[in-house]
Amino acid sequence: MNEIRELAPEQREELLRALKIRFEKNMNRHEGMEWANVQERLEASTDKLWSLHEMESTGGEPDVVRLDEETGEYLYYDCSAESPKGRRSVCYDGEALESRKEHKPKTSAIEMAAAMGIELLTEEQYRELQKLGKFDTKTSSWVKTPPEIRELGGAIFGDFRYGKVFVYHNGAESYYGARGFRGSLRV
Repeated sequence: MNEIRELAPEQREELLRALKIRFEKNMNRHEGMEWANVQERLEASTDKLWSLHEMESTGGEPDVVRLDEETGEYLYYDCSAESPKGRRSVCYDGEALESRKEHKPKTSAIEMAAAMGIELLTEEQYRELQKLGKFDTKTSSWVKTPPEIRELGGAIFGDFRYGKVFVYHNGAESYYGARGFRGSLRV
């Protein structure tokens, strides 16, 4: 089944308006960048606009955090103060979801991100995000887990407490009402 990944014109305009307002309000996240250049890139990528809409509609508040000088791509991260509300109470991946015998969450972070067309933030990206503000002061977010940790049944997540960024582990099958995930998207 092919899913249509294109926004209606009014959704597209509403999203671009929200992204522009956020961009202009948070210039510290993307100093030296111009909205007109970002918008041009966005308008040429309908599939990326769809993914940004998914990030926005689940509470991620996506914003540009970097320009990849090599590829010319803009990098969007979820910049909501807390882990996106529409992406909480999920375990780490499909394998973890299947391993639960009871009280299964509806989905996993990896599966949900793939359905949205985004990637989970890596630990490095999560730490980069935390330099732009204070995020996850009351929640936590799954981050992309290295294979060697995942093979042992674990997964990692991060948060900001006591003035520091913490990245630590949990069983991949665990899920909590205050833990979601943050994503990234290249446009």
